[in-house]
Amino acid sequence: MSETPAPAAPPLNTLVTGLRCRCPRCGKGPVLRGFLKVREACPACGLDYSFADPADGPAFFGMSLVGLFGMIAFMAFEFTVQPPIWVHMVVTFPLLIVACLAVLPPLKGWMVAEQYVRKAAEAEWESTGKS
Repeated sequence: MSETPAPAAPPLNTLVTGLRCRCPRCGKGPVLRGFLKVREACPACGLDYSFADPADGPAFFGMSLVGLFGMIAFMAFEFTVQPPIWVHMVVTFPLLIVACLAVLPPLKGWMVAEQYVRKAAEAEWESTGKS
């Protein structure tokens, strides 16, 4: 009788593990050290995070999402309450800044998880033309 190999662990949901800032392989260890610094490796399973380079993606997606929903809320507040401009300067704009900062870690964790699952790597170029 031949032994069948143990089935591979099913891939974890990148959205869930990423937004929770957990390891994309085991789902237990944290991806980030501090606010936005990606760890060198997962403390739970040892996955090397050297592949992870989300660059400016989390900031772009975060500002886009907060900008869209923040502007909808801003306009609804403006049209219904019609506050003076100083209220927007003291309340609305700081809320938008806090919201942009709050979504950065989950989006960074999600992008690292997507890079792991999709096996993202540095682009490799080769010349097809003549020198």
